[in-house]
Amino acid sequence: MSPDPSTPTAAQDHLRFHAPHLHLSSVFGGDWFGRKAETFARFFGTPTFLIAQTVLVGIWIAANIWGFAHFDLYPFILLNLAFSLQAAYAAPLILLAQTRQADRDKMMTEADAQHREALATASVERQRIATETQEQILKLLQQNTELTEITRALTQRIEELTRDIHSRTCAEGTAP
Repeated sequence: MSPDPSTPTAAQDHLRFHAPHLHLSSVFGGDWFGRKAETFARFFGTPTFLIAQTVLVGIWIAANIWGFAHFDLYPFILLNLAFSLQAAYAAPLILLAQTRQADRDKMMTEADAQHREALATASVERQRIATETQEQILKLLQQNTELTEITRALTQRIEELTRDIHSRTCAEGTAP
């Protein structure tokens, strides 16, 4: 009978030890805001964001220094305000993302610990079975040795009896 393809095997379901922890949610929940905050916080650390921000700041400063626009003259108070506003929102969003990731890491660590414990238990069980098997093999070997000795003794006894019968038969055949 072939296995049911809809039933995952141990090799297919490598995250099976994480399944009991799926009911746990982050302290901020799995809501839309939390997911978006994580996406936004991850974007803050990308080269795309850093390059784009650098280009925008360069354009902002160039436009105000060379007179293309005069909405934020030196010392660029509006630019400083924009950076402050960005930092005011970025810091809590990054902390939110880190907290959610820490919760996931904790869950995965616990699942991995359970997996290691299951592996250790299975290893102990396999060791016990191997020891029992070894004891059985030694017992069978001992029984085989005893049977071999009995067979040798019986073979010697048969040889003796055969010689004795042969000597009696040959001795009776020569007598008048």
